[in-house]
Amino acid sequence: MKRQNGFTLIELVVVIVILGILAVTAAPKFLNLQDDARASSLQGLKGAIDGAAGITYGKAAIQGKEAAKTDTVDDIAVVYGYPKATETGIGKAMTGFDDWTSMASSSAATGTLVLTYKGNTDENCSVTYTEAKSASQAATTIINTTGAGCKPSN
Repeated sequence: MKRQNGFTLIELVVVIVILGILAVTAAPKFLNLQDDARASSLQGLKGAIDGAAGITYGKAAIQGKEAAKTDTVDDIAVVYGYPKATETGIGKAMTGFDDWTSMASSSAATGTLVLTYKGNTDENCSVTYTEAKSASQAATTIINTTGAGCKPSN
């Protein structure tokens, strides 16, 4: 009788299934996709805020309201032409504002609004919008991705 060398089809299928199971369970540990997605979504939020603030300032400049301490442009509350750091300001200026959560450190008195993704409690994983302080100082947007659960991989 001739002796055969090699693996049977069943053995090969079992090995492939075992490798697939190992890959599915081990991949998330090596690829931290959730943190990268959170950091990227905050980058997108910063871009949305900057875009909305720029468009609102342009509208305010066209209407001659860019030097006024407080005013409204298309029902958007503005401070020196930039959206106010409130729901009636930047909240109305940008699309998708309701998809984000305002953090406790947001303060209308200081003119700051801190936003993050829903369910987050870490303020070191957020975007801070600060309204304009004068006609010569524009509104600023700062992103903070140093918190746990928000560290992009290098």
